[in-house]
Amino acid sequence: MKDGFLRTAAATPAIRVADCRYNREKIGELAMQAAEKGVQVLVFPELCLTGYTCGDLFREEILLRGAERELQVLLQQTKDLPLLMMVGIPVAVGADRYNCAAVLCGGKLLGLVPKQFLPNYSEFYEARHFTPGPAYREISFCGQTVPLGTDLLFACANIPELVLGCEICEDLWVADPPSTRLAQAGAVVLCNLSASDETIGKAEYRRQLVAGQSARLVAGYVYADAGKGESSTDMVFSGHDLIAENGTMLGESELFSTGLTIGEIDLQRLLQERRRMSTWCNSTGDARHVISFVLGPEKEVPLQRSFSPLPFVPQDDRDLAGRCRAILTMQAQGLAKRLDHTHSRVAVIGLSGGLDSTLALLVTVRAFDLLGLPREGIQAISMPCYGTTGRTKGNAAALAASLGVSFREIPIGQAVAQHFADIGQDPEVHDVTYENSQARERTQVLMDVANRLGGLVIGTGDLSELALGWATYNGDHMSMYGVNASIPKTLVRHLVRYAADTGEETLRRTLLDILDTPVSPELLPPVDGEIAQKTEDLVGPYELHDFFLYYMLRFNFSPGKIYRMARRAFDGRYAENVIKKWLRTFYWRFFAQQFKRSCLPDGPKVGSVTLSPRGDWRMPSDASVSLWMEEIETL
Repeated sequence: MKDGFLRTAAATPAIRVADCRYNREKIGELAMQAAEKGVQVLVFPELCLTGYTCGDLFREEILLRGAERELQVLLQQTKDLPLLMMVGIPVAVGADRYNCAAVLCGGKLLGLVPKQFLPNYSEFYEARHFTPGPAYREISFCGQTVPLGTDLLFACANIPELVLGCEICEDLWVADPPSTRLAQAGAVVLCNLSASDETIGKAEYRRQLVAGQSARLVAGYVYADAGKGESSTDMVFSGHDLIAENGTMLGESELFSTGLTIGEIDLQRLLQERRRMSTWCNSTGDARHVISFVLGPEKEVPLQRSFSPLPFVPQDDRDLAGRCRAILTMQAQGLAKRLDHTHSRVAVIGLSGGLDSTLALLVTVRAFDLLGLPREGIQAISMPCYGTTGRTKGNAAALAASLGVSFREIPIGQAVAQHFADIGQDPEVHDVTYENSQARERTQVLMDVANRLGGLVIGTGDLSELALGWATYNGDHMSMYGVNASIPKTLVRHLVRYAADTGEETLRRTLLDILDTPVSPELLPPVDGEIAQKTEDLVGPYELHDFFLYYMLRFNFSPGKIYRMARRAFDGRYAENVIKKWLRTFYWRFFAQQFKRSCLPDGPKVGSVTLSPRGDWRMPSDASVSLWMEEIETL
């Protein structure tokens, strides 16, 4: 699939124990269904050609020959399907019998991967029938000379990102699973053919195991489990199929069901994550047998994977409340440490009545409470000027009162007018000088008040503004500690709403009105008493910019991939040309405004994406954006 997405499936057929022909027919039917749905990698359960529960019938030559014969039929039946399949089968070689995954593609048997760790405890007695697999040997099977070994990797020649490794059931349960070394040798997708019987509580443990291994290995993990038709003499099998990607569950079957469980794994995302992590180490010197294969032309199917339009915000309301509480605590702890270190008992905040300064004040109040400092030491200062409206001015005062902090109003209109006269600025010309002079005057007032009181100026600017450069250099761009520096605008809104939902009624009413106020720097005169300058009309919707920012910084995706993901995430909300317009704006501003991020004040990191020049993002201020813009123009 396009943009590095790989459609995978775990399949549980309804089988009959020891009926190889019947089982092959059911496997073939599911393979045809999978190909029709655009699946490219398809994994079946352990020993599914015979059934896992054959017991001592595995000693019978007729069963072993029957399985080999039906695999040969399956190879012929599926030779034109554009997918790679893994099918469980017993394989006898001399005195040894192996529990294997047969890897099929384009009518060829690419290899046989034997199980390494044979459970022989409780209800399992595999050592009675099988031998642990060797690292590598070649055998004759299905009329072909075939590699058999635990060190096989399968690399797709026409999808370079796709390298697969395989392990079988119990292999995942041991202390050092084979998938670990396979991933370090280059496998990005791990496949597990399993026959895990169902007992109370085991499904959750199995889910955690698969998700955890995919996270530990920064890999996709496709787990196919035996189900209907296996013998119930001593066990019950539920067909619990799972598909995970780096700790996230992409697909999961209902227990005691059959059929296909489909999940689309993002290979590019996994590789970018491995490249980002300096602790990830490919064991290139550790020899593995790499088998090349070619996937046939895939069926054109639309991407089914969904993307949250708000990647910084948890989708589950319960998770969101916990996340908001944790973030506010982290911000407050960072500020508390800085206040304690500097022996400051005063914090100075420019309170505009907007979202960002509201969040900064809420955090500062928490920090003072943590330190046992009186809230009166928080100096919230309103600095009305040409663009200030009665609504924001009133909300600033109400917020300060409801939180019990000190509040004062310092109008700056006269000082700005004097500055205009000093530099020869026509006050009727509402240009960048007109706007930035107000922002810098406010910052000067805050800094000077902080100096006079021996306090710290608390920065209010957020991550989204830093990404777009939507800040006045050496104005609101500067502070003594920026508590919101790693909080994107979409998350700011949820943090303030959380504070409203958990606060007393007077505070709640004020916060809800602030949430309902358009985002604005209020640097241009109001029109009929209403805000005239709406930020999102000028730079674009913050929810789009935060989406672009997340996938650019977190996974280094190209503009084209981000655009196509955004189209799916915002389908029905923004037209394609609108998304493209603001994507172009985002990249142009991100590159042009790097100089503002190169000298940011300190501030706490609370998420995986930040722009601190001392932390996650180091970029030259004069880097060219031409390559990125050229790609956007082709969309």
